[in-house]
Amino acid sequence: MLEIIKNDIFPIFSVLLLGFCLGKYKIISREEASTLNKIGFLVFQPALIFTLIMNTNIAGILFQALGLYALAQIVLFLLTLLICLKFLKLQLLEAWLVSMCVVFVNTLMYIWPISQLLYGSVANLPINAVVLWDATVVFAFFIITTDFIANTRASFSFKTTAKRLIQNPVLLSIFLASILKMMNFELDISFITALEFIGPAAPPMMLLALGIILSQSSLVPNIPIAVISGIKLVGLPFLLLMLIALFRTDAHWEKLLLFNSAGPSGAMAFALAMLYGANTKIIAPVIIWTSLLSLPLLALLS
Repeated sequence: MLEIIKNDIFPIFSVLLLGFCLGKYKIISREEASTLNKIGFLVFQPALIFTLIMNTNIAGILFQALGLYALAQIVLFLLTLLICLKFLKLQLLEAWLVSMCVVFVNTLMYIWPISQLLYGSVANLPINAVVLWDATVVFAFFIITTDFIANTRASFSFKTTAKRLIQNPVLLSIFLASILKMMNFELDISFITALEFIGPAAPPMMLLALGIILSQSSLVPNIPIAVISGIKLVGLPFLLLMLIALFRTDAHWEKLLLFNSAGPSGAMAFALAMLYGANTKIIAPVIIWTSLLSLPLLALLS
């Protein structure tokens, strides 16, 4: 297990840790990190997602297994939302994004590069499938619903939200790649080579920026932080394990989906909280603590 942590997991985690240290010692400012994150989000991440979709064998996706993962996300999200509203007494917007933090794993920027090292690109199809699911369905769902919650019914505009979604480069890359994939369209090799060259820069760039930004947040744990971190690290894998026990599918898919479920919270909830002015006092520390505490769990499930 220690060998896996040292050789396959820690090299990815170390980029986040490096960013945290650079931010903590004021070597790179939060503003500079935000610019770095924006470049990664607008340029490199769409290229990475585009090539993932184009290179993914859609026919090979085991939708029954992916459906179990999605069901675990839905159930845990609703349970966490109930806990946030009834027991932690959070406002709806904060509760919504904290609950998203529990089910939206940092798959593309963290789990995907680790699983690439562990299993190789061919055997990594289950993780690619989770990336496609989270990027297309879950991501879009939370953007729309967060926009709705953050605005009053009177000021909410489907037109404005739709325009924002259409202009989102990640969603554009997903839509374009999906259309081309369904049409079996052959792209020029030079174009694919360019995307495959810049796409892999997204995970290290955005992990570094995330570490810098999160370094400005308090790490001191309290009851809400401990509860949400515990639900993320234990709840999602446990719930998925129960569903797998009830509806057996494929051993390899089950293993990698469990591996992904044990990953740390993704940064998207934090990004949406920053965008809509929601409280990040729980979300930011949860991302940091789950990133740290997930290391032995990921090694155990790998």
